[in-house]
Amino acid sequence: MSVIDAMRERLAALAPVSIEIADDSEKHAGHAGARSGGGHFRLAIVSSRFAGCRTMERHRLVYDALGPLMKHEIHALSITARTPDE
Repeated sequence: MSVIDAMRERLAALAPVSIEIADDSEKHAGHAGARSGGGHFRLAIVSSRFAGCRTMERHRLVYDALGPLMKHEIHALSITARTPDE
């Protein structure tokens, strides 16, 4: 299973209405994180679970959902997290 597939599977816990994941790892070749195997990703996710949450709380929900992927497979993650009304 690819890292993006694993991310999608784990983020399903947030019941996303929309999810886009881009792998930017090749833009960071030679970076310390890239050398250790962790990738650089961009995530845009829309979920009603973010309603009433501040940005930091939304990011924490994403990090918690991704769990162990944040330790090895993901070195850097840029997150845009919105509610369906935003």
